[in-house]
Amino acid sequence: MAALTGLKVLDLSRYLSGPTLTMLLADLGADVIKVEALPAGDPARESGPFHGDESVYYMASNRNKRSLAVDLRSPRRHRPGA
Repeated sequence: MAALTGLKVLDLSRYLSGPTLTMLLADLGADVIKVEALPAGDPARESGPFHGDESVYYMASNRNKRSLAVDLRSPRRHRPGA
């Protein structure tokens, strides 16, 4: 069993230190959920170098994480079943 198994972390960070820290927490067993803003997602997706169409930095610093994209600026709220 990993050291941080059972710990849930909501990752709202962007660039360098935040994604790197939450990557390390995920490597140690935490359940890390990366939240990205719509429409473009994390700006790190556009940072080189690239492997094909994917940012190597983004892929490396967000390994072992689950992800979710949310429009954080829209005042509209979704009602389940609506």
